[in-house]
Amino acid sequence: MTAACSLTVALAQYPARYNDVPGALGWLEGLLEQHRDEADLVLLPEAAFTGYVSPQGDFDLSPFAEPLDGFTARACANIARRYQVALGVPLIERDGHRCYNSLLLFNRDGERLGHWRKRHPWMPETWATPGNLGTPMVELDGIRITAALCFDLHFIADEAADVLSAADLLLFPSAWVEEEDSRPVRLRDLAEQFQLAIANANWGAGRPRVPGQGHSMILGSDGDELAATPPHSAAAWCQATLTFPPRSGDTP
Repeated sequence: MTAACSLTVALAQYPARYNDVPGALGWLEGLLEQHRDEADLVLLPEAAFTGYVSPQGDFDLSPFAEPLDGFTARACANIARRYQVALGVPLIERDGHRCYNSLLLFNRDGERLGHWRKRHPWMPETWATPGNLGTPMVELDGIRITAALCFDLHFIADEAADVLSAADLLLFPSAWVEEEDSRPVRLRDLAEQFQLAIANANWGAGRPRVPGQGHSMILGSDGDELAATPPHSAAAWCQATLTFPPRSGDTP
């Protein structure tokens, strides 16, 4: 990045809903139609299409697992191309006999630009294999982007400090569960430590309804909250335009 760049990032907060991939994809298309041309990149929450847990408390998402070129990934690539927007979307990914809690990033031409696997599945995610891709970094419109998924937040500063120091933006999809939501403080501290903008799409209140839902947020590299959805909210959209100065050593 040899000059200042800007990127309008939006969070599409989808309410907890289990086993309705077509319905979730339809909701996303309707939202993008409503907000057509407003954002350069739209991020969805962790496991948004399948749901993170059933209303009965079943955390096993392996029945919904698909390959990287399966129905959900193809549908999201087509949506990104149709609406000319970069999309960060969840995938319950199957690779051979293993399943991963994954995030895919498609560019506005529908090409897969990024692929991350959750490195630290939360305790109930016994179906998920720990991610083996490290913490990749990709570039979109001259902006360096990396990602972490939910429980990875507790480890990423130690495991990927070099990547966070080089990146401009962290994508952080989550299905957060916590009585007292520590995300705002944890994310603010991470942004300040690495001078890193953060986009956190969290699941919305739905079925089930649990503490920690809502309050998706976009933070600037100084840790200030630039946009957010209300705590405990259901379906919601928020956006902010992030401006990134030239990187150290670049010629303006």
